[in-house]
Amino acid sequence: MAAWSWRSDNEGKQIPALPSHLTRTMPMPDGPFDEVLSRRDLLKTASAVGAAMALPLRPADPPARPAAATMMGVPFERHATVRIAIVGTGLRGSSVLGELLAIDGVRVTALCDIVPAKAQRAAKRITDAGHPAPALFTAGDRDFENLVKRDDIDIVYTATPWPWHTPVCLAALKAGKHAATEVPAAMSLEQCWELVDASERSRKHCMLMENCCYDFNETLVNTMIKKGLFGEIMYAEAAYIHDLRSLLFEDRDEGLWRRFPHTNRQGNFYPTHGLGPVAWYLDIHGGDRFDYLVSMSTAERGLSLWRDEHVPKDSAKWQETYIEGDINSSLVKTVKGKTILLQHAVTTPTPYDRLNSVRGTKGVFKDYPARIYLDGQQGGEKYLPIDTFKADHTHPLWTRVGEIARQKGGHGGMDYIMAFRLVECMREGLPPDFDVYDAAAWSAPWPLSETSVKNGSKPVSFPDFTRGGWQAARSRS
Repeated sequence: MAAWSWRSDNEGKQIPALPSHLTRTMPMPDGPFDEVLSRRDLLKTASAVGAAMALPLRPADPPARPAAATMMGVPFERHATVRIAIVGTGLRGSSVLGELLAIDGVRVTALCDIVPAKAQRAAKRITDAGHPAPALFTAGDRDFENLVKRDDIDIVYTATPWPWHTPVCLAALKAGKHAATEVPAAMSLEQCWELVDASERSRKHCMLMENCCYDFNETLVNTMIKKGLFGEIMYAEAAYIHDLRSLLFEDRDEGLWRRFPHTNRQGNFYPTHGLGPVAWYLDIHGGDRFDYLVSMSTAERGLSLWRDEHVPKDSAKWQETYIEGDINSSLVKTVKGKTILLQHAVTTPTPYDRLNSVRGTKGVFKDYPARIYLDGQQGGEKYLPIDTFKADHTHPLWTRVGEIARQKGGHGGMDYIMAFRLVECMREGLPPDFDVYDAAAWSAPWPLSETSVKNGSKPVSFPDFTRGGWQAARSRS
């Protein structure tokens, strides 16, 4: 959400000013409210507000740009060697580095981290692998702004805490570099539009590196969907359900920052792991798009109960108040009438689950455990294990590099597949599998769910980040 600023009234007193995204659509008068509006004005305003409350809350879209400005389908320039800089070399950045070092045709030329020891440790991994030593940038939290100025970088990959994802990407795009980011790409609609505008302006790609799109089950099911085996997909389920209570209270790594949104925001903080693959299933931005969302959250219990049982009474964590509900559930409607259940739950005891389910006119897929039912199949109305379909429908990426992915890749191999595919697209001059419009749309449920929850679960419209480009057919890996 945009921060409040301050302005001076007619007497020079400091009073709060509305955030810019509100003043664009609701300009405030200069004088006192009751001196500017007449009784008739007030009645007209009340009537308009009442009518607006019955409609979906629609975020303001910026003016449409010429179609030529789109980055949809724009290929990378060919790179014999893909030169990559990594910003953030902690847990996730270290994993990303390992994937990249295992791929031919990659050189990691620069690293940035606010902890010099982490950057130096990552640099040693690079030289130990037989590559030239990278340049290091460790002079404060904005040293990435110096990194992006180098002329030996093709793409900047950020693996920082969430609040830095958008700033690093914007700096890279402004410097004429492609940008790739861990999830989510943005924490507000304003940031989503900033990324879209910057990518179009620079003619460089900005990609949300959603590894779950490349997991074995997701790619197999997507292959079957594109072959028509499930018929027309009408409904999908997506989620990030993961017990993170102990991680959120750690005094290191993600525990230093990931708990704090739970103290001041409500909604779905982490939508993309489930939503990215579902967007591929439903051809979002390839003939359909997200239209609107309704969202609601349960009460908060999980973090408070965990603190009661595990955190010493003299800890500063006892000064925190948690407001994020334990389980957020949203329903998303697409323009073509498909529906998606989208959930977020990280503060309750539960096995890991992304839901990852689709229902079509000819069959059903449900994950965790993975199983499939197709209309008219032998054996009657019961699910078959996903292994039944591997021989005929394994995705070509997994056929080509699946063995090395399982050996060297994180999260069962999908991290390697994702990194391999990025490098392949850049080396061969192909369009990326996902672009800045996907990054914006998949990240947008955080602020949109927050708005819906705060307004009694009223519908909230998705902006059309593609400015109409979603209607064209699209091919992916």
